Amino acid sequence: MVQLENTKCSFLFCLGICILICSAIYLKAKTPNSPLPSTELSSQTTPVPKSCDILPPATPGFTLQRKDCKKISYETKQDANCTLLQSDLHFITVPLSKEEDDFPLAFIITIHKELETFVRLLRAIYAPQNVYCIHIDAKAPEEYKTSVRNLARCFPNVFVASINEKVTYAGFSRLQADINCMKDLVTSPIKWKRVINLCGLIFPIQTNLELVRYMQGPEWKDRNMTPGIKQPPTMKHRTEFQYEEVKGTHVAPKGKGQKKGPPPHNLIIYFGTAYYSLTRPFVEFVLNDKVAKDLLEWSRDTFSPDEHYWVTLNHMKEAPGSYVEGEWEGNVRAIKWRDQEGTAHQGCKGQYIRDICVYGIGDLPWLIEKESMFANKFETARFPEALDCLELWHRHKVLQHATVPIQPSWHLTTEVEVINGTLILKPGDCF
Repeated sequence: MVQLENTKCSFLFCLGICILICSAIYLKAKTPNSPLPSTELSSQTTPVPKSCDILPPATPGFTLQRKDCKKISYETKQDANCTLLQSDLHFITVPLSKEEDDFPLAFIITIHKELETFVRLLRAIYAPQNVYCIHIDAKAPEEYKTSVRNLARCFPNVFVASINEKVTYAGFSRLQADINCMKDLVTSPIKWKRVINLCGLIFPIQTNLELVRYMQGPEWKDRNMTPGIKQPPTMKHRTEFQYEEVKGTHVAPKGKGQKKGPPPHNLIIYFGTAYYSLTRPFVEFVLNDKVAKDLLEWSRDTFSPDEHYWVTLNHMKEAPGSYVEGEWEGNVRAIKWRDQEGTAHQGCKGQYIRDICVYGIGDLPWLIEKESMFANKFETARFPEALDCLELWHRHKVLQHATVPIQPSWHLTTEVEVINGTLILKPGDCF
């Protein structure tokens, strides 16, 4: 009987172990939607825009597909795994050449909407040797601000401006936003050489390497790029009369046409673009020189002061890197203005908003031919294929210029085989 009892106990013990093992196998097999590792996520594909003619052709027998068939969330959570985030969003995390590593750039990006467009812009211009100051409009929704801050937390060289303005179109607050970022950037441990300012609806045409080479070329080496001319008569009202920001929504004349006093230090006022490429010594001059500070204060009640401030200072002989004889030189931005249709360009293939073309996919060949540093502007809500196509073209060019081994996650496209008109999908591929 004792032997029988021992045998019975052994049988029950073995049966229990078998039940546990089988249960574990069953539960594992039944667990749905387990998270895919980053490498699997990056192998999934969707078709590139059909009319994206600017992309190089695929290998015969193959077709180009965009990675990530599942909708990527551009909203970053506070507890995000930053390593996975950088990989899944295809950020390039090492310098692509010594030439770029030796010439770090600083970027000021002012944003207020379209989170996805901003993240894709940051991805396109990101390099670990550079530094990025993000100015978020204080009027932006709190969830938008939180997501941008969470994203910045995942990169040691990306930060949100210490002071954020309630930005008004054509108001002094727009100029102040750049000044705030400049004050933060000069304290950065990264010894950047030049600063470029952007908005969230801009996208690059040149790669980081092309930017470095362009700004170190004979025309622009140690010289600021602020396209503009002496203020024409049609623009004098901007600085002859006083203006004020109304409830953070628009700029209006102050009182009944109240006139301003003359510019400080007998400065000649110039008119140009709000966008620039500035040397570091010039930025330090802007922040510390009395003439620059006085002009800034005088500009508080002018209309769109960022369109006269930088270009005026850059025509001062005393300013480091000044271009006293300069006019509209410098391919800072490619813009299609409505009033230049038929001369500078043959029309907007997207839609004019405030007389500026929001690009459609048909505008891309013109943009590429211009070879400007950046293109303004894109809106994913209106013409998503335009940004999709340009982004793929730009990343292809970036990787072509790389002098280091290319990591799989850096690719935005992949080639998929076509047999008898049918895509031959690998595991993980989808439409």
